[in-house]
Amino acid sequence: MASGSKLVIIAALIGNGLISITKFVAAAITGSSAMMSEGIHSLVDTGNQVLLLYGMKRAAKPPDEDFPFGYGKEIYFWSFIVAILIFALGGGISIYEGIQHIQRPEPITNPLVNYIVLGLAMVFEGAAWYFAFREFNRVKGRWGYLEAIQRAKDPSIFVVLFEDSAAMLGLIVAFVGVWLTQSTGILIFDGIAPVIIGCILVGTAIWLAYETKGLLIGESANQSVIRGIRSALETKSNIQHINEILTMHMGPDFVLANISVDFDDNISAQQVETDIAAIDRGIKQAFPQIKRVFIEAEKRSNKFPHGS
Repeated sequence: MASGSKLVIIAALIGNGLISITKFVAAAITGSSAMMSEGIHSLVDTGNQVLLLYGMKRAAKPPDEDFPFGYGKEIYFWSFIVAILIFALGGGISIYEGIQHIQRPEPITNPLVNYIVLGLAMVFEGAAWYFAFREFNRVKGRWGYLEAIQRAKDPSIFVVLFEDSAAMLGLIVAFVGVWLTQSTGILIFDGIAPVIIGCILVGTAIWLAYETKGLLIGESANQSVIRGIRSALETKSNIQHINEILTMHMGPDFVLANISVDFDDNISAQQVETDIAAIDRGIKQAFPQIKRVFIEAEKRSNKFPHGS
């Protein structure tokens, strides 16, 4: 697991923890529903970062008898849990809070406190967002941003980036809600803001859940890796046909590869063993993230008409 992603999560944890406290204090002083919603949002984000750190720690456990391929998928599980918490706690409670305030609006007292807290929160959240964005930009390589998210096998970085992006949008909405309430005297604006914030969080949660679902179920390695394996196999003169190449991410830095090939019938069993050992060694050297390689010597049949 990259140390950069852990630093991003720790930075977000510290920032969100401090921000949530100040938001709740401001909400208690001013009675602002938008500020209360933002406090809940930051508190949920703080808990999410704790879960991600726990998931990273669990994922780093070595293989054992019960889990021979290790615990790498723990980070996928906890990232999915984070998405559910954002949806249920962050989004759900914010929408509920907003509806309650729309039905029973209350005036905001000391709005200056809200502006100060929101301004400070924007500074801190902005710094955390920049830190997460810089790390994501570093690891995404030549891919575009959407493509990098779809191809990413370590969800910890883009989960934090999504959270921080939603947090920045939420702060802007909360600021506008407080300002409209103060400037127009229409109290309902302070209730509409939490509903919008909740919708932002629900949308973020759905996207996160979608992106982590494939990893949790068992997503293959990127096509560039599969093409590289195929190219390496095609250079082997004793292989007559590549039946199939199956890969699965057992963790961000652990790929399992299962390969079926049809060897030349005229070579000896010893030569087959030698070739298999060479293929195993070559693949792991070319792709360090591939930790386990299983190679099956199978006759080409209707089961593998064109390879895969």
